[in-house]
Amino acid sequence: MSGLQLLWFVLIGVLFAAFFFFEGFDFGVGMAVRTLAFNRSERNQLIGAIGPVWDGNEVWLITAGGAMFASLPGWYASLFSGYYLILLLILVGLIIRGVSFEFRSRSEESKKSIWEWTLTIGSTMVPFFFGILFMSLIQGMPLDENGNIVAAFTDFINPFSILGGVALTLLCYLHGLNYIALKTTGIIRDRAKNYAQASYWILYLGLIVFFVLLYLKTDFFTVHPISTVLLSVLIVMLTIVANIAMVKGKELLAFLSSGATLVTIVGLLFSGLFPRVLINSVVGGKDLLIVQASSSPYTLKIMSIIALTILPFVLGYTIWTYYIFRKRIKETDLVGYDK
Repeated sequence: MSGLQLLWFVLIGVLFAAFFFFEGFDFGVGMAVRTLAFNRSERNQLIGAIGPVWDGNEVWLITAGGAMFASLPGWYASLFSGYYLILLLILVGLIIRGVSFEFRSRSEESKKSIWEWTLTIGSTMVPFFFGILFMSLIQGMPLDENGNIVAAFTDFINPFSILGGVALTLLCYLHGLNYIALKTTGIIRDRAKNYAQASYWILYLGLIVFFVLLYLKTDFFTVHPISTVLLSVLIVMLTIVANIAMVKGKELLAFLSSGATLVTIVGLLFSGLFPRVLINSVVGGKDLLIVQASSSPYTLKIMSIIALTILPFVLGYTIWTYYIFRKRIKETDLVGYDK
C-alpha cells in the first residue's frame, strides 16, 4: 500500500468525521424542533440557531463522497450500488429536511407545523440510516468475486445495525441539545440541559450493548485489538466528560466532547476496517482492500495537490462563519423570523 492510498483512506475518514461533528448538531437541533420546543417562538429560536450554518455543514458529506469517488472508486462503486436503497432514504431525509426551512418560512401559520415535522423527521432519518449503513458495513456483507455486494434484507437490517442506527441518532440528538444549551438563552436553554442529562443515562446503556455486539459481531477486537480497545475507552470517557460538563454548566466543553465522541466513533469504524474497505461475510471469501479499490498513483497525486491547495480556504471560511454567528440566539432576536 502506498502512502497516498493510506492518505486518502484517512482523509475520507476525516471528512466523514467532520460531517458528523458539524452536521450532527444540525440533526440534533432538527429533532429538537418537535421534541424540545413547545411553541412557535421556541421553534423559531431553534431554527434560528442553525439557520446560518446548516447548509454549509452538508458540504462535508458531498466532499467525502467526491473524495471516495475519485480516490477509491472501487469502494465507491460497490458501496453506492450495494447500499442503493439505504442511501436513497438518506437522500430523501436530506431533501425533505432542506426544503422544510424555506417552505416553513413561506407557509401560513396553520401550515408551519407540517414543515416543522418534516424537519424533525428528515433530521432523524439521516443519522438513523447512516448508523444502519455503517454497522452492517463493519459486520460484513456478502461480496462476489468482483467485490460487488450481493446481500439479502437481513444483511442490512438486523439487531446490530438497528442498534447502530438508534445509537447514532441519540448521539446526534445529544450533540444538538449541547449546541442548543451553548447557542441559546432562556427557557429553551434550560430545557435542553435537562433533556441532555436524562438522555445520557440512556446512552450509557446503549454503549454497553453496542460494545458487546461489536465484540460478538465484528472482527475488530481480533484484527486491531489495541486501537479498538483504546478508541472504545475514549468514546466512553468523552461521553462521561460531556455529561459532567453539562451538569456543571460548562456548555462549550459539553458540546466539544459530544462532537469528539462522534469523531472518535468514525475513527473506530475506519480503524477497524483498515486495510479493507469492505468486509466479506462469506466464509472463505476475499475482502475488498484499499489497494484494490484505489485510483492510479497519478490521480492520487493530482488530487493531493488540489486538496492541499483548497483545504486552507475551506477551513478558513468555516472558522470565519462560526465566528460571525457566535452570539447566543434570544427569542426577541427572532420576532418576525418565520414571516
